[in-house]
Amino acid sequence: MKIRTKSFHFKLWIYFILFTALIFTVLWLLQTVFLQSFYNAMVMGNTRNAAREIIENSQSENIQQLIDQLAHENSILVFITDRNGKVLYSSDEFKSIHMKSHNGSGIGAEQNQPKGEMKEKHGDNYRELPLIYGDFTDQLEQSESGYAEFSQDGLYVYGSYIDYADSDDQAILYVSVTIDAVGSSVTVISIQLVWVTVLSLLAGFILSWFIARRFSRPVDVLSEKAKRLGEKDYSDEFRKGFCAELDDLSDTLNKTNDKLNRSRDFQMELLANVSHDLRTPLTMIKGYAEMIRDISWEDKKQSAEDLAVIIKEADRLTALVNEIMEYSELQTDSVKEELMPVNLSQLVEKAADRFETLYKPDGIVIERNIHPEIIIIGHIGRLERALYNLMDNAFRHTGNGKKIRITLTAESGKAKLSVTDFGSGISQEELPHIWDRYYTSRQRKGKGVSGLGLAIVKQITELHSGICQVETEPGKGSTFTLLFNLIP
Repeated sequence: MKIRTKSFHFKLWIYFILFTALIFTVLWLLQTVFLQSFYNAMVMGNTRNAAREIIENSQSENIQQLIDQLAHENSILVFITDRNGKVLYSSDEFKSIHMKSHNGSGIGAEQNQPKGEMKEKHGDNYRELPLIYGDFTDQLEQSESGYAEFSQDGLYVYGSYIDYADSDDQAILYVSVTIDAVGSSVTVISIQLVWVTVLSLLAGFILSWFIARRFSRPVDVLSEKAKRLGEKDYSDEFRKGFCAELDDLSDTLNKTNDKLNRSRDFQMELLANVSHDLRTPLTMIKGYAEMIRDISWEDKKQSAEDLAVIIKEADRLTALVNEIMEYSELQTDSVKEELMPVNLSQLVEKAADRFETLYKPDGIVIERNIHPEIIIIGHIGRLERALYNLMDNAFRHTGNGKKIRITLTAESGKAKLSVTDFGSGISQEELPHIWDRYYTSRQRKGKGVSGLGLAIVKQITELHSGICQVETEPGKGSTFTLLFNLIP
């Protein structure tokens, strides 16, 4: 099997391997190279803290019990001497255990005993001072801060002058601890780390391969889905739930596929229907042009009539192309990005004035019932186009009544816009299809330009989250109604 080094699967696997290697590199450094430094720093810190606690409680009646406790907990050696080097008290990590095993009690058993009895009990059996004690006192005498600390021969020494409870003069506190004690442990740890590293890298190598494969499989599925966008047999084979981002991407691909299919269907319908609509005016233009050329070019009156037909058909073609382009533009939903408050009352009044002026020579009357200050959220240009299409449809179908009615009211949080003609109405068979594209030009005797007028109205209304309705009564006319949400 050929491995694609640039694939998501391979790169994710490599990143897991590098991450595992980085973790064990850090572990090796901490457990071998820096282990001794960490150990020494921790031990010296604990020793300083213990010494400072002894200094703070040096006048306490229970100072000796405190020294034994700190020596045991921190594995330190403690001496309290006078300036001549006489040991006043000493303790190490085993003293409290030794006393407990011999006396059946521990530090707590001696807490209530007088100091004199304590000293008499232990006698003068103190540990001998270490050889390094002389170097310590020399540094302490030369110190201006009153304390001394240094490391020598694997020992860390810390001490200072204190006011000890059993001494009338100032005493000396000496505290030491063994450092550099993990050398042999490092060897053991290194051997363990070799086995742990080998086994962990092997397990990480295998585990990371399966994890990378688990993560890359949904991406591969989505990649295959993307390759089949627009196909008729496109199906959603992606199993959701693994990752929210991939689920969103799958939904986006599904929506994109739906749009591609709708666009393709629209293109096919466009080619079929527009070619049908274009054939008649083109045939007429060609026929009348040939008539002018062959027959009526010398007859000015007849040639003028033929030219008028050609111009009319050319205008019809222009209007057809414009409506097709406008409808195609509406499919992009771009209007949603340009919505703003629109005074629908002013928009309807303005459109009514224009149509009234346009059709005044024909004797057509416009009845108005427009409530003021009705505000909706919308695109003013699109809304104007939908209104013009409705009114144009009403004027073309008003018949002998020569009257239309425009009504705009606010009802139950909705702006209700109605345009009524008083024509012959729409039959019940045609009613379900009046919003279809190209329906008018093909089946309603060509009264429209392209059959897209009402389809554009519906598309614009839906882009504004509105509703289209129609009521009709044969012989009495039809009422087209648009409902929009009012601004609260």
